[in-house]
Amino acid sequence: MTDSLSTPLVITVGDNATPIWGMSVRERTRRIAGKAGLAFAEAPADAATPVLLVNAAFAFDPPLLGWMTRQAGTVLKKDGIPAIAHVTDAAAVPAAIAWMAGQGGQPPGLTEIVHDAGFTLYNDQLRKREQPFLEPLTPATVRTIERRSYYAAYKGVTDILTKYLWPEWALVLTRIAARIGMTPNMVTGIGAILCVAAFFLFADGHYWAGMGAGLGFMVLDTVDGKLARCTITSSRWGNVFDHGIDLVHPPFWWWAWGAGLGTWGLGLPPERFLWVMIAIVGGYVVQRLIEGTFIRSYGIHIHVWERTDSRFRLITARRNPNMVILLASVIAGRPDLGLVGVAWWTMLSLLFHAVRLAQAMVRKAGGRPITSWLVE
Repeated sequence: MTDSLSTPLVITVGDNATPIWGMSVRERTRRIAGKAGLAFAEAPADAATPVLLVNAAFAFDPPLLGWMTRQAGTVLKKDGIPAIAHVTDAAAVPAAIAWMAGQGGQPPGLTEIVHDAGFTLYNDQLRKREQPFLEPLTPATVRTIERRSYYAAYKGVTDILTKYLWPEWALVLTRIAARIGMTPNMVTGIGAILCVAAFFLFADGHYWAGMGAGLGFMVLDTVDGKLARCTITSSRWGNVFDHGIDLVHPPFWWWAWGAGLGTWGLGLPPERFLWVMIAIVGGYVVQRLIEGTFIRSYGIHIHVWERTDSRFRLITARRNPNMVILLASVIAGRPDLGLVGVAWWTMLSLLFHAVRLAQAMVRKAGGRPITSWLVE
């Protein structure tokens, strides 16, 4: 099993009338190929071009296609049926197409990879290691496959609300958005409106209404990314739009929360409010800088270095965990203490990440590599 010396051409074999996420199998495969930097065609181009044959009877996790480009001369099987074959011998391509279409036997020279035996791939973008799915696509299996593809598009290392509370809500909304033809940027745009509404509601002391708007925004912040990955429509602009909002809005929310305390008769003295904002905003910015420094220095996110870092990411002082603190404070009738609590938690999270960066520096200086526990 060796790497191919040239980029294979992607060809879909057979037809399948069952749509997935509102797309035909052929269209989905074309989009996956495009995102992987591969050309998609209806037939082989010439004798010198290797091909990736994709069986239209199956739906598969997008990373599988990219992985199969590096497995020259192999065929990936599911339940004994060829699903994806990387054929480098031009003479064998017609026979391989016929075989995959259920006509004729397996051509010689293809090494079998059995999906059923189980293997895992590390997805750096989504910060997780798991077995990519590969399933027969029929009307009876489509909802199960969509569910699997949705969860396959979920980040493995994230905050506790995104990981455990949002998924089912966001799955329903993602399905609806895909069915009615909404784009990820449309979802992001609606979320942005709710984000701005939450800011003004917080500033006026309407914390419950603001949290309602904030909740809608936080859920849609999950939906847009999943919709983009499930429908294979992610774009550079969409990524900038989504992550730009994520990066910028939290400090404005915390300032607005503090401004709204006067409505409750719990306004912080100016000097104390200033220090609370310095702790929250300054701590947030410095933590982001630490994360960026870690990526530039070691090529991985600080949250995936060791298992401890991934666990701490569940509760680190980002928007969602901070909103849990603020919600508890509103329930208790003391939103002022909630803001102070966010300031303290931000400082503790900052201390944790600063120590972890220092430990990484010491380890690297000692000649030991910094790698993700997910890769290992």
